[in-house]
Amino acid sequence: MRTLGEGMYYTDLKVGDRFRTTGRTIFEADLVNFICCTGMQEGLFNNLDYIDKHSPTKRRLVPGALVYSFAEGLLIPVSIQGTGMAFLSMTLDIKAPTFVNDTIHVECEVTEVRPTSKDPSRGIVRTMNLVKNQKGETVLTYDPLRMMRGRV
Repeated sequence: MRTLGEGMYYTDLKVGDRFRTTGRTIFEADLVNFICCTGMQEGLFNNLDYIDKHSPTKRRLVPGALVYSFAEGLLIPVSIQGTGMAFLSMTLDIKAPTFVNDTIHVECEVTEVRPTSKDPSRGIVRTMNLVKNQKGETVLTYDPLRMMRGRV
């Protein structure tokens, strides 16, 4: 019997495969907890008077680091849980602001799949991940390179 929530194996993936996560709303409590955990004491995130006087949007911005963290939280349980072995590298670009009460999801496309040079039971997988808001706008992109297990 298959266990729900198990990750994918690199040997089951091919370049061009595409996936979409469910959505997740970013609440005020998420922003406050993230700021407290990371120490990101920035007026654009935690000072309503500053936001009202100095922010061009007049809205509560969410740090890109939080958006990335939540994107990984949406992906990991359904893609690499139990099969991911290492996070190797990535590039990350913030494309548009994300605000409190935005709902994000991730669209993921496999762009590279290959066995490792030392052990074919392990593979290298790169994806291009687009984080989109409820309006379908891309707010963040990143392309993680991961080592994953293969089916033996």
